[in-house]
Amino acid sequence: QVQLVESGGGLVPAVGSLRLSCVVSGRTFNTNAMGWFRQAPGGEREFVATISRRGYRTSYAESVKDRFTISRDNAKNTVYLQMTSLHTEDTAVYYCAAASPTSDYYALVLRGSYDYWGQGTQVTVSS
Repeated sequence: QVQLVESGGGLVPAVGSLRLSCVVSGRTFNTNAMGWFRQAPGGEREFVATISRRGYRTSYAESVKDRFTISRDNAKNTVYLQMTSLHTEDTAVYYCAAASPTSDYYALVLRGSYDYWGQGTQVTVSS
């Protein structure tokens, strides 16, 4: 059984930083691209960032580009999301997800490209 467990969320003041982690168990980690999504209260779950299987390619939503960095450590079965210059609009539940091994890289912005999801971690940015 594949499990994804996020951690690192919390309350942070605006312009602060947080690093989220997601540990994957139950399958070979480096066979999947990984992604981070987020969902604000009353909103849809939206794409934040994605990273290819070996970490050579990354993509970001425009709203977080140049502020967030996705990375992975395949030896630790872990994907990270370093978030800096946080805005109140970044307040959301953040989810990590493991993509289907057959997903096209350019489709990784879509929720349907992911087979497995974590339970989410709350990030609250105060003004």
